[in-house]
Amino acid sequence: MDNPLAGAAANRRSFLSLLGLGAIAVAGSGTLAACGEKAADTGTTQQLDKLQAVLPKYQPLELVQPDIKGVSPVANGFTKYPSALVDAIAEKPGRGSTITTMTPYWGQVPAGPGQNAYLDAINAELGAVVTPGIQDGNTYADKLNAILPARDIPDVLCIPSWEIGKIPNFSEATKALFEDLTDHLAGDKVKPYQMLANLPTVAWGNAVWNERLMAVPWPTDGPYPWALFYRKDLTDPAGATIPKTAEELYAFGKKMTDPAKGVWAFNDIQAMVEMIFKVPGAKEGWRAKSGKVEFKYETEEFKAALEFLAKLYKDGLIHPDVVASKGADAKLLFSSGKIAMIQDGVGAWLGVQAEQQKVTAGFNMQPVPFFAADGSAPLVHGSGDPVFYTFVKKGLGKEKVEEILRILNFVAAPLGTKEFELIEYGVEGKHFTKGADGWPAGTDLQGKEKADQFRFLAGTAPTIKYDARVPNYVNDLINWENAAVKNLEVDPWLGMKLEMPAGYVKVKQPTEDKVKDIARGRRPLSDLDAVLKEWRDGGGEEGRAFMAKALSDAGR
Repeated sequence: MDNPLAGAAANRRSFLSLLGLGAIAVAGSGTLAACGEKAADTGTTQQLDKLQAVLPKYQPLELVQPDIKGVSPVANGFTKYPSALVDAIAEKPGRGSTITTMTPYWGQVPAGPGQNAYLDAINAELGAVVTPGIQDGNTYADKLNAILPARDIPDVLCIPSWEIGKIPNFSEATKALFEDLTDHLAGDKVKPYQMLANLPTVAWGNAVWNERLMAVPWPTDGPYPWALFYRKDLTDPAGATIPKTAEELYAFGKKMTDPAKGVWAFNDIQAMVEMIFKVPGAKEGWRAKSGKVEFKYETEEFKAALEFLAKLYKDGLIHPDVVASKGADAKLLFSSGKIAMIQDGVGAWLGVQAEQQKVTAGFNMQPVPFFAADGSAPLVHGSGDPVFYTFVKKGLGKEKVEEILRILNFVAAPLGTKEFELIEYGVEGKHFTKGADGWPAGTDLQGKEKADQFRFLAGTAPTIKYDARVPNYVNDLINWENAAVKNLEVDPWLGMKLEMPAGYVKVKQPTEDKVKDIARGRRPLSDLDAVLKEWRDGGGEEGRAFMAKALSDAGR
């Protein structure tokens, strides 16, 4: 599918668009069997409320008061830059070590230490030489599948949450490859790492495997994986009505599609169509209804959504480049006016608007308020899972592990600290300048040297911060997100960390491919029953039994 980060600015909200990938992420083959430990093919369930003893004790830092309040789980917004920054970490965290890392990035890879002023300035403050290994985010899974079975991993490894969901028996890999952080961070042991203690407990809970704390989480700052965005600067002159029902969405598509002018209404909007038709989205598509556990493929809502999606394809409302190729750059088509409405990650909004308004006068990208097919109250899919997890290589020794944790603690410093400013923006006068509003504005050098080599290693306490390029962004985003909180889907498995059975994981991608063939007209809608049977026989029933047992064991 399209890379939701293409052209987006490097910031937390841009990275959240990657959660959209997780919404339809594909299952991988069990490549981690080479890690050497016996695979737990039946899946595992952890009740997070029973694991408090292994989690860091939450110790919030209130350095800056928000200007706009988010309704939980929406993060707070900050429109004013702090007038006085706190020097939060007095002692250099490093001890002169060389530390290798691996992170994804969706853009040009900059030079390394010694040839990169951004890296060198941060390493000087750290008192260590962090050597980033930046990998193409679009092929990150391939790199993971190469290094994990071979145990050829760096000292610090960032793994996106949507990649973990593809790997059968990942819990076995954590035991074989990564340092157990429980004895370093659990309870009051986190006190020396005040910035890590400022991360929310719910994020830490998801960093537990085998009932042990195995990673540092990168918390999400918003629950919504997907949105529909439209080009208001194009739709208003055309007289197109922003949809509030499925019928109006189809009418919008007809209104805005004009092949003679090279314009079509949509990219592949499958995830949003499923949401519009109230297809279950919890744990990637499960629900418990009337005492029965069922997956989305088995529901009448999914069938209706697939029929509607197939109609959009059949009637030529989706850009032909998207129809023909998995690799079509829908973001580029949207930005150039070849697509009027796009399904994308929420985080794409800021980056695309900021960049394209420099190219196209009046460019105006806006999110469609969530709606249901029949005009009733919508069912809004959401997730509070972390975006990334950072693992420390097993066997480095106590001193180096603690040095790495001190460095991650530095990187996790929140807005209002000098450490945050350095990690987020670089060196003043070189990588950024401050405007009249006080907020840092990046220079060309920042764009060349900064690829979030450090930010991907540790997130901060969730915040939505002002960006001078799009002054109304914080207010518009939080108001849009707050309005949908009341319609968030209730997850029956909330508070559980589930690792699905290997058979279920392996059948997921082949089934998604078959569903896409139906949607795009390569197979008839009547084939859905056969696809469903193949899914059940291939691992779906195994998944259902696992999900049902998880509920039963929890007394739900």
